[in-house]
Amino acid sequence: MKDVNQIQTFYFVGIGGIGMSALARYFNMQGKAVFGYDKTPTDLTDELVAEGIQVNFIDEISEIQKEVISKNNVLVVYTPAIPKGNKILNYFFSEEFSIVKRAQLLGEVSKNTLCLAVAGTHGKTTTSAILGHLLAECNMPVTAFLGGIAENYNSNFIYNGKQITVVEADEFDRSFLQLQPNIACITSMDADHLDIYGDASELENAFRTFARLVEKEEHVFIKQNLPLDGMTVAVDETADYQAQNVKIENGAYIFDLKTPDLTIENLVFHLPGHHNLTNAIMALGMAILAGSPTDRLPKALASFKGVKRRFSYKIKTETLVLIDDYAHHPTEIEALFQAVDEMYPNDHKQIVFQPHLFSRTRDFAEGFARSLSKFDEVVLLDIYPAREEPIEGITSKWLLNQIQAKNKRVVFKSALPEVLLKSKCRVKLLVGAGDIGAEVNSLTKKLKNETQS
Repeated sequence: MKDVNQIQTFYFVGIGGIGMSALARYFNMQGKAVFGYDKTPTDLTDELVAEGIQVNFIDEISEIQKEVISKNNVLVVYTPAIPKGNKILNYFFSEEFSIVKRAQLLGEVSKNTLCLAVAGTHGKTTTSAILGHLLAECNMPVTAFLGGIAENYNSNFIYNGKQITVVEADEFDRSFLQLQPNIACITSMDADHLDIYGDASELENAFRTFARLVEKEEHVFIKQNLPLDGMTVAVDETADYQAQNVKIENGAYIFDLKTPDLTIENLVFHLPGHHNLTNAIMALGMAILAGSPTDRLPKALASFKGVKRRFSYKIKTETLVLIDDYAHHPTEIEALFQAVDEMYPNDHKQIVFQPHLFSRTRDFAEGFARSLSKFDEVVLLDIYPAREEPIEGITSKWLLNQIQAKNKRVVFKSALPEVLLKSKCRVKLLVGAGDIGAEVNSLTKKLKNETQS
């Protein structure tokens, strides 16, 4: 690939994607000409347009801007999520434009920096956001490309200099093997993306290959008990980096961080759940290794507000708690239940879950049934297909029949306001990686109006 610093024009096919838009913002900030296509307008594409990026939503060659058609010093960027029939992307291929996948471009941007890569089947976005925030608050020269919207910045992009990069190392399509990390962590390694890997052992092999990309073993942080070599991380267990003396005060964790070289006492962290606390330890360890001043880390961690759709409180009153979360794998739903049950042990809990992908629903049905059965009420939406065609017999009704909860049902999205309002559960959760996220704001508004009237 040509040196990206020498390229003047970038065209992103799928620019509204969370990872694509962060890169688009980066190059726009560098003064490059940035254009893109996406299927539908969203809040994120609205923000890109407001920042001066031209975005079109019609998949026709005639919609491509003339500055791009000229092919003069243009790089086209796409993701594997783009359908094979996309006219714009196929045009670029037929005309032999310079074309790369998003992961390749991220690897190029980060390769001449101190690259801090966050990998794992769960926890990447939260850990990356914590890490980027810690470094920025410590005034380190960091650029962070995030897979979610960090609440502190209302953005998936943090810019405080170019010498350090924080990137999400995505295992999908083996994208993370395009990176050249100096420091890395692996938050989890549960079976997922079996449509890509075939079985769990192949996924684990890919993670081992990723870990070996880091030159020094002691620069790889791994969650305790993963079958990998590196510095172990745990909560209230013996590990190289561990949270000790953990307690909850006013809905926040208070803990001491023990590392091989020092102990930092009375850290405050506001995100619920031991999985999030583990993410925070990962981020703290990586920040320390990257040279962050340790005396500034406590204030930086305490000021972290979270990531949108990662245990995001939409309503929090004496009578009603509404939480929005991106969880779409059984392990994530288990972690979500642990977090919400720790914070609200005496309250009944209702989960509205939109399964994501027919293949994932089929492959992990037993795990989904087990984790969802822990809630007092289970409401399923139809499976969100994303990039897949339906699989015969794999439906939300089929999954529902395997769930042990007494109060369970499948509903259309249009019925959600009534279902949420009629439930006597104080704690309600809207969960999934599909288009359920687009319903959250309107549902929040309706619930607020009804409870206040």
